[in-house]
Amino acid sequence: MFKTTVLLAALMALFIGVGFLLGGIPGLVIAFVIGLGMNFFAYWSSDKVALRMAGAKEVTPEQQPHLHRTVAEVAAQAGLPKPKVYVIENDAPNAFATGRNPAHAAVAVTTGIMRILTERELRAVIGHELGHVKNRDILISSMVATIAGAISMLAFISIFFRNSRSPYAFLAIIVAWVIAPIAAGIIQAS
Repeated sequence: MFKTTVLLAALMALFIGVGFLLGGIPGLVIAFVIGLGMNFFAYWSSDKVALRMAGAKEVTPEQQPHLHRTVAEVAAQAGLPKPKVYVIENDAPNAFATGRNPAHAAVAVTTGIMRILTERELRAVIGHELGHVKNRDILISSMVATIAGAISMLAFISIFFRNSRSPYAFLAIIVAWVIAPIAAGIIQAS
């Protein structure tokens, strides 16, 4: 967790550095405020965005008793509170977990995966997804994706609207544009 925190801080510093290269001290301050705002948004809302983008619908125990029972049993075995349960109307076999922490987690499965997997296989998939919740992988991934996307966007925009005429500033912006996705990958792999 310490290594991840350091890498997240480095990615945020890179974002602020690009802001400085774009606009000096005002650019640094703006990048800092935007970075904090984006991380705040990622912390509080990334789960809702992911579920909405996937077309997931929350289901009640009455609508999906078997799925709810399976999720509850696997969560109890993992020592986690039962997450919210969502279903995605899609034939493709897929599942994912989202949420900022175990108390605010959700598990989504497609109708396709429920149809093709055995009960034991579905339990394994749900267990895998709850492992991401337990390790807080989802929160870290959301924050990393937010910062890396912001760096890439800022670097791209800066090519056309940069304030500095220094060739070194241009080079630093290009380097940030290349490094952001690599750094994000390293953080997500750690």
